[in-house]
Amino acid sequence: MFSVLIPVYNEEAIIEANTTRLIEYLNGLGRPYEILICSNGSTDNTDVIGRRLESENPGRVRFFSLKNRGVGRAFKKMVSKSRSDLLVSIDADLTTDLSFIDEALKGLEENDIVIGSKHVGSQRRSIGRKLLSGGFILLVKLLLGMGYSDYSIGTKAYKKSAVQQWIRGIDYGSSYVIELIYYAKSAGLPISEVPVFCDDRRRSRFNLAQEVFYRFRNLLRLWYRARVRGRV
Repeated sequence: MFSVLIPVYNEEAIIEANTTRLIEYLNGLGRPYEILICSNGSTDNTDVIGRRLESENPGRVRFFSLKNRGVGRAFKKMVSKSRSDLLVSIDADLTTDLSFIDEALKGLEENDIVIGSKHVGSQRRSIGRKLLSGGFILLVKLLLGMGYSDYSIGTKAYKKSAVQQWIRGIDYGSSYVIELIYYAKSAGLPISEVPVFCDDRRRSRFNLAQEVFYRFRNLLRLWYRARVRGRV
């Protein structure tokens, strides 16, 4: 069995159709699974639709709702509720090829984390997003000495038993991904990176300036805590 984790925020327009599409793909894999969807601070009809999806797909879809925003909070909740040791995190908009799920499950046979990378693979995104992402990855390499090329939320897979020790202390926002990868690398856990195709041309629903500031600030905090003070 494996668990697919999907954090959502105000996704009433796509949550139903994309969950249906995901179920169809997962059924074709021929393996038992569960889909965990966690709304974090949604103010539209995401929660209403999510609960209906759960009732219409008993045992397949499990829906959770948190009052406060924070994708890291949603990730913590889903990890705590997952029934499997194999966790695959994807984005609600399904902008990345779903074949990553099958590749990730194969990768978890020998690794504790599998990173799906659109930079190693291919991507259709705005020039601005590519430049910001590239700059962030370069800083991660310089400050933390990590050579991986994607720290986004989606297309990541984890063995719950391997990362559980750090879950409680991860950040409330998207920085939890880089934290988990850094802690796992520092502990010598096996990590692999696989190429993925990403087509993400949807207009961002978040304030990009705030997100950029948040990520760079938290990267500096992690660098200071881990590399300067030596606390992992």
